[in-house]
Amino acid sequence: MADIKTSHDPLFLREEVLRKSIEQLFFAYRDFTGEADAILADRDMGRAHHRVIYFVGRNPNITVSDLLTLLNITKQSLSRVLSRLIDDDYITAEQGAEDKRQRLLSLTEKGIALESELTNVQKARFSRAYKKAGAESVDGFLRVLENMTDETSKI
Repeated sequence: MADIKTSHDPLFLREEVLRKSIEQLFFAYRDFTGEADAILADRDMGRAHHRVIYFVGRNPNITVSDLLTLLNITKQSLSRVLSRLIDDDYITAEQGAEDKRQRLLSLTEKGIALESELTNVQKARFSRAYKKAGAESVDGFLRVLENMTDETSKI
């Protein structure tokens, strides 16, 4: 691949720079998910399980409805993954105190341990990259990601 020099002029929107950005995002995502994928594969799980474990861990007692909205997936897609995680004791589903129809999701100790293991390898990758890039680059990277994300997907 050709080496693209960065600049601060509006030429950063050139075709070659945009394509280089797309390629780098594909490669970064592949490597970012690779280590976690290996951990999940040992448990016969995939990325859908990872997303559910991660966001339930970040949002204890989240309702199924709120998780569906956050992940922007169908109830059917979540049901298959969530059933497995509950059956395998990674997540608990408790009845809501105020609304008995609600199912409040939280990680079990086993779920907390798995979420921690998965997140630690990904935090280490970000930490290494951030240290190499510097604080100004981190701020710019986060702004780019935020601007790439649809408003309905923002946390």
